Amino acid sequence: MLHLNQIHKVFNEGTPDEKIALDNINLKLNPGDFVTVIGSNGAGKSTLMNIISGVILPDTGSVNINDKEVSRVSEYKRSRLIGRVFQDPMAGTAPSMTIEENLAMAYSRNKTRTLKRGVSKKRKEHFKDVLETLHLGLENRLNAKVGLLSGGERQALSLLMATFTEPAILLLDEHTAALDPSRAELITNLTREIVDQYHLTTLMVTHNMQQAIDLGNKLIMMDKGQIILEVNEEEKKNLTVPGLLNEFQRIRGSQMSSDRALLS
Repeated sequence: MLHLNQIHKVFNEGTPDEKIALDNINLKLNPGDFVTVIGSNGAGKSTLMNIISGVILPDTGSVNINDKEVSRVSEYKRSRLIGRVFQDPMAGTAPSMTIEENLAMAYSRNKTRTLKRGVSKKRKEHFKDVLETLHLGLENRLNAKVGLLSGGERQALSLLMATFTEPAILLLDEHTAALDPSRAELITNLTREIVDQYHLTTLMVTHNMQQAIDLGNKLIMMDKGQIILEVNEEEKKNLTVPGLLNEFQRIRGSQMSSDRALLS
């Protein structure tokens, strides 16, 4: 489903600011896997997501989705296969457009464009049906500008837009980090429900270690551009935050940084 082979990425190569962002990363997600990713700031998590989605290209190595190499395929072409939700609730939607218009754009992402009217009556009813699953009343606000929604409502809409065409890969890039605790819990629960419902192959970066343990069937820990720990489904059932911290210390010989990125 998703296979990264020997992905290497260096920024500012040959300068005093040279940084190895990804150091020969190998990662394989099988259909339906839900993998959470943790690591300190600068571990390479965001670069990993950007390589998969095509925002940046690897220096060496290959990215395969559905057994097709897409390493040099542009971001907009990969978007037919990939749904992505960002940390910033403002990033995943067009604020000046209505809920209906945003959904229409997302709905057309993996479909052939035509000159037909953008939103038919049948499609509008479909939008209402999927919006009802959010339990936020947005199905009654199709003509509301998205910029007027709360952060939690926008993030719920972004999650829906990224998933209701059932992409081959779903990327969740710290998508609850900017929300207050109650809204973060709402989006976390919606994430679990949607991923389970559609059996989406998902990679989720999070700064919240407990969230990384609670969600998904696998977990990886990154540090300095490397995957230093992979936890399978059986091991994950007994995993704890102190256990993860102890594993980091065992592998690296030092304590994990106590910044927000790891202990929240």
